[in-house]
Formats: sequence, structure tokens, C-alpha cells
Amino acid sequence: MIGVLLHATGGVAHGTFYAPLHKVKQWAWESYWLVQGLVAWIIAPWLAAILLGTHPWNVLSNSPTRSLVLTYLFGAMWGFGSLTFGMTMRFLDMSLGMAVALGFCACFGTLIPPIVAGQFGTLCTTTAGLTVLGGVLMCLIGIAQCGYAGIRKERELTDEQKKAAIKEFALGKGFLVAVFSGIMSAGFAYGINAGKPIAHFAHEMGAMDIFKNAPVFIVVMCGGFTVNCVWCLLLNVKNRSFGNYVGGGPAKMQVANYLLSGASGVIWYTGFFFYGMGTTMMGKYDFSSWSIHLAFVIVFSTVCGILMKEWKGVKKGTWWSVATGIVILILSAVVAGFGNYLALH
Repeated sequence: MIGVLLHATGGVAHGTFYAPLHKVKQWAWESYWLVQGLVAWIIAPWLAAILLGTHPWNVLSNSPTRSLVLTYLFGAMWGFGSLTFGMTMRFLDMSLGMAVALGFCACFGTLIPPIVAGQFGTLCTTTAGLTVLGGVLMCLIGIAQCGYAGIRKERELTDEQKKAAIKEFALGKGFLVAVFSGIMSAGFAYGINAGKPIAHFAHEMGAMDIFKNAPVFIVVMCGGFTVNCVWCLLLNVKNRSFGNYVGGGPAKMQVANYLLSGASGVIWYTGFFFYGMGTTMMGKYDFSSWSIHLAFVIVFSTVCGILMKEWKGVKKGTWWSVATGIVILILSAVVAGFGNYLALH
């Protein structure tokens, strides 16, 4: 249950991290996305790993090369998902965009690791394993329900109402990007799995068990930042938006844009910081952490979308649909967490 609560805290951060970016003014998307990425994927992971006493430089210098390479490559895979996730938020609102993208992400990121590890058969033959799988299934049902509510909302609102919340709203383009983003974003779960030897070595060198994934995050997020940095710089060249960083408007607005982008990056890293701690508490079937985390992300991103008036004007039936989806997602996290508890007892 402590693991579930930690994942819930991470879900709050990941469900709301994009909100500050909506307040950035006169900057191209690639400019503020690169600034928040620099903070979230380079500065914050190193700073956290050092302050938590995990000795990241020593750990990474002595970790198995194969683990480092695989963790970085899976991080690059996740980087493509993260990049297109940012584009998803451009074309869809927070509620619908996250439901579609994270639905695919939850499915691939949760089920592939135990299948590759040869654990799936065992899951299907024990009460604990079936309970965990039941929680994952409930998560997917809840995500589908939230996605359905989002589609209903898009049908009920006028184009003017949609664009009032999202200026570049485009349902078809956004849906395709969200699907691709969801599949590629599962690379983060694979990266954490590939980085277990790194985490184990960090623990041997004195890192607390709950913080042992901090050096792993450095490698995964470095891979993700590489992809995002290259793409954003290419867009800066194409769109001639390099001026955003030094002369993109009045000084006060520039400072505000940097602070908002940096705040978004800090909030984003905080989400995975709590995810890493939650994973260490989930016991034998820690792969279920991914679906639990994403369930809470969708819950809080939907609530954030409601507060930002993205659902203003929808019918009562649509409100009930999204409320039902949120309840199912919360219950799915509890069920999956209980399955892990059964595995330990």
C-alpha cells in the first residue's frame, strides 16, 4: 500500500507537469520543450542522485556495460515517445491525449517485461499473480473508459470551444501521434528493467534501497534527452526560433518562460522520482508498477483538465463516463497493489 501511495504521488506530478507550459508566451514549442527537458532529464536526475547519496559517478563507472547500453537505448526509445507525447499535448487536450497515449503505454510497458522474463505463465497459475493481472486489466478498462469519455466530449463541443482550450487542436493527427507515443513511451519501463544491475550495484555501494533507482534514471533519461535535444534543435533551425532563448520578448516574460519551463521539468522528474521509490516497495511483481503509476497519471491529468475547463459544456452523461473511468483506475491500483501484498504473504 505504501508503494501504491508513492505511485499516486508520482501520478500527481506526471498528471499535471504540462500545465505550466500552457502559460509560456511567444516561445515556439521546441524551445520550451527543450528547456523543460534539460531540467527534467539531465539536471534533476544528477542532482537528486548526488543529494540522495547514491554515488552516481562511481556506480555508473563500475556498472555492467551491457546494462548501461540497453538502459540508454531503451531510454532513447522512450525519448521518441516523450517527444511525441509533447506533440500529443499540442494537438489534443490533457484529458484525451493522456488517456490514449498512456493506454497503449500501460499495456506494452506492463505486460512485455514479465513475458520476456518468462514470468507470465507463473502469473496465470497463482492467486497473487491473477490478482495483479486483474488489476492491470482493470487499469486498461479504466483507461478505455476515460478515452471514451474524451471522445464523447470532442463530439459534444464545438470547434470554437475545443480551440479555446487547445489552439492547435487536431483530433485525427493527435490520435495517431498519441498511439505512437504510447507504444514508444513503454521504453521507460524496459529501461528500468534493464537497469536492475545498476540499481543493485548502487545498493551494494551504500544507497538506500528506496533510492537505488536514482542512477538508473540518469542513464534512461540521458537516452531520452538525446532524442528530444536533437529534434528540438532541428526545429529551432527550421523555424528560426533560436531567438526564443535570448531575445524572445520582454525581460520579465523571458524570465517567466524559463521559470515555467524549468518548473515543468522539476515536476516531471518528481513524478519518476516517486515512481522509482514506489517500484522498490512493490515486491515480487514490481512490473505492475507501470500500470499503477499510469492509472494515477490519467486520474490526475483528467482532474487537471477539468480544472482548466477542458470539459466545460459537456453533457451529464459524459461527466458520468469520465467519473466512472477515474473510479475504475483508482480501484485498479488498489487491486494490483493487493496482488503484490499476497505475493509477499
